[in-house]
Amino acid sequence: MRLNRRSFLSGTAGGLAAAAAAATITPLTLQAAAAPRRPRIKLGIASYSYWHFRTTKVPIETVIEKTAALGVEGVDILHRQMDIPEKEPLTAEHRSILQKLKRHAFRHGVDLICLSIHQDFVDPDPAVLARQIEHTHKCIEIAYELGVPCIRLNSGRWNTIADFDDLMKARGIEPILPGVTEDDGFRWCIDCIEKCLPKAEQCGVVLALENHWGLTGTPAGLLRIANAISSPWLGVLMDTGNFLEDPYDKLRQIAPKTVYVQAKTYYGGGEWYTLDLDYRRIAEILADVNYTGYVALEMEGKEAPDSAVAKSIAMLRRAFA
Repeated sequence: MRLNRRSFLSGTAGGLAAAAAAATITPLTLQAAAAPRRPRIKLGIASYSYWHFRTTKVPIETVIEKTAALGVEGVDILHRQMDIPEKEPLTAEHRSILQKLKRHAFRHGVDLICLSIHQDFVDPDPAVLARQIEHTHKCIEIAYELGVPCIRLNSGRWNTIADFDDLMKARGIEPILPGVTEDDGFRWCIDCIEKCLPKAEQCGVVLALENHWGLTGTPAGLLRIANAISSPWLGVLMDTGNFLEDPYDKLRQIAPKTVYVQAKTYYGGGEWYTLDLDYRRIAEILADVNYTGYVALEMEGKEAPDSAVAKSIAMLRRAFA
């Protein structure tokens, strides 16, 4: 076979390039390539970071725009912050608002990642519980309309301390209702969640049960509910700021079942309390269980949100890098 000058030079150049590339591959390079990487984490911003119930509502569209400007991937929507009634059935007008919101997020390159809702499954009255289930079904449908993959689920609480400010002064601990037991509360809650799961599966929306006030205020309470229900559509939402004492051991206990994380910061001092959280340590807790997914900022401090959210995101980026 005859080789012309062009094909000879081309082949020679390709061989030299391959040899040069091979020469740059050292044992250290191979070792670095084979080293395990920390599971990938995406950051989000909860709309609650810009509105703590004390001022005029900040529109969700504004939060989306601010999130995009910070280069953050997702927004966690607080249901009570939306421009639709919280308790009323969904109407055609409400659905139109949801579709416009979804379009707004898409046009800004931001994912809608969670719908943080309120419900209460701790009540001796079956009629009350039925309404709470119906409300949760509606919220699942809202998430479906928005393309949101999960909702924040509450267990509920005894409501023997009516005012939330007073509940925070009591460190989230309140007496059980007279005439019932703690076991009753867990039974009601588990039964209600089980009745929400078919709707969640139908809509493809994960129920993320938060370590919130009430039955889920301790790791044991949260895991008692999560372990009682075997379903891929139920997981745990880790709120880093809702274990007020010795948080790291408690966060470690719930980490294996965690499917979503809300990360509290308190710049300017917290609205109800302030925790000094070590997010590098929390990142390691999550990495130890190979958590992958979103960590959404919940800035709960009194500092102006624009500055506090930016500082919080910079800190979380360093911690989860």
